[in-house]
Amino acid sequence: MVLRPEPTPGDTSWFVRDRFGLFIHWGLYSLPARHEWVMSRERISAEAYRKYFDHFDPDLYDPDMWAEVASKAGMKYFVVTTKHHEGFCLWDSKLTDYKAPNTPAGRDLLRPMVDAFRKRGFRVGFYHSLLDWHHPDYTVDQYHPMRDNEEYIRKDSERDINRYVEYLFGQVRELLTQYGKIDIMWFDFSVAPSERFPGKGKETWQSERLIKMVRELQPGILINDRLQIDQDIKTPEQYQPREWLRVNGKPVVWEACHTFSGSWGYHRDEATWKSVDMLIKMLIDTVSKGGNFLLNVGPTGRGEFDARALDRLAGIGEWMKRHSRSIYGCTQAPEEFVCPQDCRYTYNPDKNRLYLHVFSWPFKHIHLDGMAGKVEYAQLLNDASEITFKEHEDGTLTLNIPVKAPDVAVPVIELFLR
Repeated sequence: MVLRPEPTPGDTSWFVRDRFGLFIHWGLYSLPARHEWVMSRERISAEAYRKYFDHFDPDLYDPDMWAEVASKAGMKYFVVTTKHHEGFCLWDSKLTDYKAPNTPAGRDLLRPMVDAFRKRGFRVGFYHSLLDWHHPDYTVDQYHPMRDNEEYIRKDSERDINRYVEYLFGQVRELLTQYGKIDIMWFDFSVAPSERFPGKGKETWQSERLIKMVRELQPGILINDRLQIDQDIKTPEQYQPREWLRVNGKPVVWEACHTFSGSWGYHRDEATWKSVDMLIKMLIDTVSKGGNFLLNVGPTGRGEFDARALDRLAGIGEWMKRHSRSIYGCTQAPEEFVCPQDCRYTYNPDKNRLYLHVFSWPFKHIHLDGMAGKVEYAQLLNDASEITFKEHEDGTLTLNIPVKAPDVAVPVIELFLR
């Protein structure tokens, strides 16, 4: 039996088919180039952070190239940081001066990005931070850059978080009324209380009212789970779940979000970059558990995907060019199909095909327990070359594989089921 999550308020039909998306973290933090949380980590005041605003000039920004690279990588949707925790806005918001048009960039950077990706058939997603370390009414919490500044904290009584929340509502309304159909609203995040400071959650954000407004403005839109009210998508971050995510014992729509390295924003000196092979295996592993894979790029301050990101995206694209049908439209295989060691199954229920991803290539044979009589034909997916097999009385089906593995990152054997 194929696991299917229960319907949610939004339209998840395209989401669970497309499976692979691009996350983009881009803001003023691309200039310090040492983590998107640099303002908080280094306790930088809004005044001191202003130098990045004054020097933000992405003169090499080419959203058409971004969209082309993502398309060739096999991605089908994108989610971009309209505003991160630093409070800087990529679009021409009428509610603040802290926006791209007022920097040396001199223009709305979001609109040409949306247009470029949409032109290539991408679904459009907006990330929007609930936090805002620049807004004068945003109160201090455990992550605020001024959390150790007693003079700043004393003035919290003069700040009105409800005024900030109205600002939040106003900006979300702008985003959902000025850029056409938006497919995903990706909020981030609710703040837990600490010993010194209260948290900020669904009561602070007025989450029920915010969700109601979003759905009225964009019927069918998908909303994530970070308003402290589960909606359409669960969003595990920087880890791979062991199995299909469940809530109250029931499988849900979910999406693993990951970076190439240890930072979401551009980080010049970060060196723990994942290999192409690892990233492909993470994509496969996610789909094999019924999830989506959202992979992040942090563009540079000049507006480019750096060479390391381009290298990984090209490598993934080379694999996806020949193996995407083991990803698109696929999900976790029914439990009756027992996956061999060092492999992952994905399953396309519409085509009734099972895809065996071989993470570690064995010698001459792969034994599939309980599969005798269930497979009518088998082939390597990269070149459609036949894989012969033998059926045994104990129910095992043995695939006869070449001694030398195909020259691809992860070989896939396509099993046409009876």
